[in-house]
This record gives sequence, C-alpha cells and structure tokens, in this order.
Amino acid sequence: MEYLAVIVAAVAGFGFGAVWYMTLAKPWTEAAGIKVDENGRPENESPLPYIISAFAMVLVAGMMRHTFALSGIDTAMKGLVSGLGIGLFFISPWIMINNAYVGRPFRLTIIDGGYATFGCAVMGLVLGLF
Repeated sequence: MEYLAVIVAAVAGFGFGAVWYMTLAKPWTEAAGIKVDENGRPENESPLPYIISAFAMVLVAGMMRHTFALSGIDTAMKGLVSGLGIGLFFISPWIMINNAYVGRPFRLTIIDGGYATFGCAVMGLVLGLF
C-alpha cells in the first residue's frame, strides 16, 4: 500500500505542477530567461525535464511517506500541513539559495518556491489520505 501511496502522491504533485506552470507560463519563462517561439512555447523543448521531474516527484513523495510514517503523521490535515511545511521551509529556501547564487530574478524564486510549497502540500494531503 505504501508504494501505491507514493505513486499517487507523486502523480498528484506532478499534476499540480502542470496546472501551476501552465497558469504561470509567461511570467515563469520571462523570469527564467527562457526563449520562446511565436506560440509562447520554449525553444528547443525536450521531454527530458518532464522525465526528470516525474522521477524527482517519486523521490520526494517516497521520502515524505517515510518521514510521515516515522512522525505519526496519519491524517489528511496533518499530511497537508506537514507537506506545506516541507515545501515552505525545506525546499523553497534551497531554491532561493540556488537562484541567488546564479543571479536569477526573485520572481523566479517566488514561482518555483510556490510550486514546491503547494506541490508538497498536495502530496502530503494524498499521503495523509492513505
């Protein structure tokens, strides 16, 4: 059952990311400095980032499940709040550090950190439901 929970949580996080970045596509591509074609699609688009992202979502969901099990996080609300905390206080600051060192706009940190925060909340909610 744990493996299924991890896969479902990873899919939910990935799906949330699709909605998040489709909604914020224009500000994200501008902040990230990504060149786009006349249709607003990134030039030289590749499936590789999506493959890597899917793999990363499984890793994050798997570690969240493990941490939740050890911490007694066993309800949807506890999962939601814990996931929110992981995204807001672990992942988002790391994104901020990485972006600061390479001189990326703070707007990019807000967009990507928002995804980390709310994506982890979604994954935590799903894990809490299992």
